[in-house]
Amino acid sequence: MHNYVLPASVKARVVSRMGKLLAHDTIDAAHTALVVIDMQNYYCAPGFPLEVPMARAIVPNINRMAAAMRAAGGVVVWVQMTAAGASQHWRNFTTRMLTLERQQKRIAGLDESSEGFKLFPGLEVLASDMWVRKIKYSALVPGSSNLDAQLRARAIDTLLIAGTATNVCCESTARDAMMLDYKVIMLSDANAALTDEEHAGALNTFAMFFGDVMSTDQAIGRLAAISDDKSG
Repeated sequence: MHNYVLPASVKARVVSRMGKLLAHDTIDAAHTALVVIDMQNYYCAPGFPLEVPMARAIVPNINRMAAAMRAAGGVVVWVQMTAAGASQHWRNFTTRMLTLERQQKRIAGLDESSEGFKLFPGLEVLASDMWVRKIKYSALVPGSSNLDAQLRARAIDTLLIAGTATNVCCESTARDAMMLDYKVIMLSDANAALTDEEHAGALNTFAMFFGDVMSTDQAIGRLAAISDDKSG
């Protein structure tokens, strides 16, 4: 996976802004969701049009985080990109920002009956988890999905963001979540991009202005602390 370390200059800016490096000392699992973005064959599996090879390396961390979230009483959400409706509701991107060949590959590869739409094998998905389909980079921008309504119906106010690509759909969703007043954490070793530079750039900016950046172990440790408090 990406060898990401929060730069000292970024740490200094975060501490200057809020007086400490991380806003979350604990994570209240009962009001938290792990939101896993676009871990589909189209983005993860070898040979698919928008393959992000590093996405395969983060599968174990996503599975560990999901197991810990469920055990602590939180929610796991699997968000999948679909081509259905995109030409009507995201027309500028779909028809003007892609070549005709890319348009055709995207429509075919993200058709909900295709292999590309399916979640990548190896992800540990349970029937009790949530599934959401989106048509735009951000799952939380108006018209993209019903994620916001589903989260609020469950009294969720904190989101852990994982998936691919760090600097596209994951970052877009995480930023919009913060702007909708969710508390947001991006998991540094459970997100993946095409390059280390893109991954680091997205996480650095997010840490400086939008929310926390933590490793999977850091987030699990904070969930465990909440669980221990409730048990004792």
